[in-house]
Amino acid sequence: MLLSPKQREYVLKSAGHRWGFKGGATRSGKTYLDFRWIIPIRIRERIGKDGLAVILGVTKSTIERNVLEPMRNIYGDELVGTISSDNTAWIFGEKCYCLGAEKVSQVSKIRGASIKYCYGDEVADWSEEVFALLKSRLDKEYSCFDGTYNPQYPNHWLKRFLDSDADIFSQTYTIDDNPFLPPAFVENLKREYEGTVYYDRYIRGIWVAAEGIVYKDFANDTAKYLIDDPIKWTEENGTKFSVISIGVDFGGTKSATKFQATGITRDFRVVALEEEYIKNEEIDPDALNRRFATFCQLITSKYGYSQTRADSAETVLIRGLDHTAQKLRLGTQVKNALKMQITDRIRLVVLLMKQGRLKVSRSCPHLIDAFQSAIYDPDKFEDERLDDGTSDIDSLDAFEYSIEPYYKDLERAGHMIGR
Repeated sequence: MLLSPKQREYVLKSAGHRWGFKGGATRSGKTYLDFRWIIPIRIRERIGKDGLAVILGVTKSTIERNVLEPMRNIYGDELVGTISSDNTAWIFGEKCYCLGAEKVSQVSKIRGASIKYCYGDEVADWSEEVFALLKSRLDKEYSCFDGTYNPQYPNHWLKRFLDSDADIFSQTYTIDDNPFLPPAFVENLKREYEGTVYYDRYIRGIWVAAEGIVYKDFANDTAKYLIDDPIKWTEENGTKFSVISIGVDFGGTKSATKFQATGITRDFRVVALEEEYIKNEEIDPDALNRRFATFCQLITSKYGYSQTRADSAETVLIRGLDHTAQKLRLGTQVKNALKMQITDRIRLVVLLMKQGRLKVSRSCPHLIDAFQSAIYDPDKFEDERLDDGTSDIDSLDAFEYSIEPYYKDLERAGHMIGR
């Protein structure tokens, strides 16, 4: 098996340390080393010893996608099982707990238990409480941890731990530390993140704060993203919409309710199609349902059947929209929005913009303004957009809800560009 110099260093130097971390650039070979080499070795070394074997990721689905599936493709189903209903999988002869680490309630199974080995995927996206719980469970002399992360803001809890005097072997990877990537792919990825906070984080692998305008490319050259007629645009570009999705954000007392219809083409380009912006002082639940019905009828007549993803915080209003859609046969199915982490949502939109895969119809003036004016909150350590009424966060949320279900497909298509 060929390893990069950075990967060989980790194999040789991480053994014997309580904590091992590989952080930095995306696609730099961090996780590949783990499912190809590190996880099998660590598990087999501890077979028969007291304590649990645990794999933690943001969710069980990300564990399956990022760790188990690629490991299974190498070693087969007999050595790498699937996650069962009790959150365990048999991996190299060991029963391993596979748990989501986004919330501390999801890892209740490891409370009070000793852990002999833990692998951690996307550690910077975990709940800090989960990590604190994990530290107290690695209580055997042979207990150890291996994990990966992409850097975020400099005051992140994980950065503070990495800078502590704990027994840690830590590496930082840049995109150029992976010699097996096609040079054209690397150059394209650098261009796509250039001028954004993600260049420093996902290309250079360093912890930096997000500052200023969120969507700089859009703000600086809005015209190149705008189109007049989405249907005509698909015909001119030799494609068709394979998905029509409506995002719904319910506004609070000082904000607005927003319907955003979005089309995703069969070659994974994204077009903001139509919008409805409703000031909350103008609306009640019945009127909201009527406005939704009118909007859906417009979308169905122009673009076909859709699905709707609505802000899951407002369950009563969602039931109203769903009842209206079924009663009037509006051609849409109403579901809860996924409400992914804001950092992931922003990163996806930036990627779409930089790759020229995002267009916005001139029929969406509120979304256009939102992309132009969104800025990072200067008073927050985290990557939060300023939400003081100076920019239209409702339009951004509604748009993001509409594309979230296709996040991985859109991201994967982006990574294939330039290969």
